[in-house]
Amino acid sequence: MQAQTTLHSQQDPWEMALEQFQRASRYVPLKRGIREFLMYPRRELTVNFPVKMDDGSVRVFTGYRVHHSTVLGPTKGGIRYHPDVTLNEVRALAMWMTWKCAVAGLPYGGAKGGVACDPKQLSAGELERLTRRYATEISVLMGPESDIPAPDVGTTSQVMAWIMDTYSMHRGYSVPAVVTGKPLSVGGTVGREEATGRGCALVAREAAKAVGLRLEGARVAVQGFGNVGYHAARLLHGMGARVVAVSDSRGGIYRSEGLDPEAVLRYKRETGSVAGFPNARPVTNAELLELPCDILVPAALEGQIHRENAPRIQAQVVVEGANGPTTPEADDILHARGVLVVPDIVANAGGVIVSYFEWVQDLQSFFWEEAEIHQRLERMLVRSLQRVMEVARTHEVDLRTAALIRAIQRVSDALFTLGIYP
Repeated sequence: MQAQTTLHSQQDPWEMALEQFQRASRYVPLKRGIREFLMYPRRELTVNFPVKMDDGSVRVFTGYRVHHSTVLGPTKGGIRYHPDVTLNEVRALAMWMTWKCAVAGLPYGGAKGGVACDPKQLSAGELERLTRRYATEISVLMGPESDIPAPDVGTTSQVMAWIMDTYSMHRGYSVPAVVTGKPLSVGGTVGREEATGRGCALVAREAAKAVGLRLEGARVAVQGFGNVGYHAARLLHGMGARVVAVSDSRGGIYRSEGLDPEAVLRYKRETGSVAGFPNARPVTNAELLELPCDILVPAALEGQIHRENAPRIQAQVVVEGANGPTTPEADDILHARGVLVVPDIVANAGGVIVSYFEWVQDLQSFFWEEAEIHQRLERMLVRSLQRVMEVARTHEVDLRTAALIRAIQRVSDALFTLGIYP
């Protein structure tokens, strides 16, 4: 059975997020009321809305938009289309976005949205009608100065364009800055599509240095060969690493001599999956995590590395391309074994960093060159990882706890400066 299908048999994402917060907040002097304020979402919206299907029938879908924190600025966070979307998952993802933005030094709070649906089973017309109705339902929260969505699992730049257009129609004028991750033709930025995967590759490079691992020839396994996983694999391959395994929702492939990510992508586009790629051994998503490798990039969904499989992880470095792929129990096991886990709120922050660049460019109607985007992204990510590593050394904790300490401290400092209203 593939890992994606067993997501909810693992720890609830919201419970994971709360446990991670509790662990890290012990290192930050907080009053009880402030601790509780930082734990729970600022606001939550659940919407049930009808969509006309191609056959003339009407289906009702459930969607969510959660704002975890508005202390540092407008909320920022993706929109997920997946059959397993729940309110608790969206709550957890919104909280992780708060910490991700805070660690990266961005002027954002955290948000997340989602619709419980399978976008692969919807036609283009059905997907557009679902998106526009969902955007209308959550437009009471959206705005370029209040809440800025972006793509996530199951959504694309085209979905963002539909959301932007829907919001703009309500306002009577074009508002490009209301979403990020848009196509270039409507105010998107160069470098955004690959930003999360590029960030993972850069972080993997720096993490390899930290453990004394030579990246040239290092074996890399990537769970989740979507946008994030593909670009991470491609860029690490370009840095000289050997990508030995990749997977998607239908299965995975392993080849000890290495795979060419570009060839695998071509095959996936032709067949719909990496499964069956020539001259490679088939593996499940669960098996991929335990393969012999030096760097493991879980870039699928939450809860993939847990207490049952953590003792069998063979990688020296785990770089979390997905949000919440490692449970707290697994964190303890991996840390005790000396495995360096670069947490999601650092490892996959490339997407929100370049989303920030896109938002700034839209607001000022002035766009940067791609080389400048890459340079700024690398500078911010490397600096963020170095500061998190300093905190880890100071407190003698793992990188996730260290990153959360930095994030919680930044948000609490801002909260104390602003004061409690009224």
